[in-house]
Amino acid sequence: QVQLVESGGGLVQAGDSLRLSCAASGRTISGLYMGWFRQAPGKERENVAAINWSGDSTYVPNSVKGRFAISRDNAKNTAYLQMNSLKPEDTAVYYCAAARRWNEYTFWGQGTQVTVSS
Repeated sequence: QVQLVESGGGLVQAGDSLRLSCAASGRTISGLYMGWFRQAPGKERENVAAINWSGDSTYVPNSVKGRFAISRDNAKNTAYLQMNSLKPEDTAVYYCAAARRWNEYTFWGQGTQVTVSS
């Protein structure tokens, strides 16, 4: 089992940046794929970034491409989501997740709220 705890969310203005952290415990994340998701009220959960175990392959959807970037530090057992040029539509609860297989996430954090004011 791996426990995930997100941090770094908050209230920011449009155009600002935030870096979310996902600290893992219980086991190493070095063999796991890591992902970030978000869910806004009344909307479906959206995958906004993913990274393979070594960190040399990442995915971000077109909706956030060029603004969001995922990274990981296996030595610190932590994954990150750098979010730049934030927009009000980025407002959501952001969740960190881990998977043994690509896109099959089985471990989830509790989420951190990101609110972007216009």
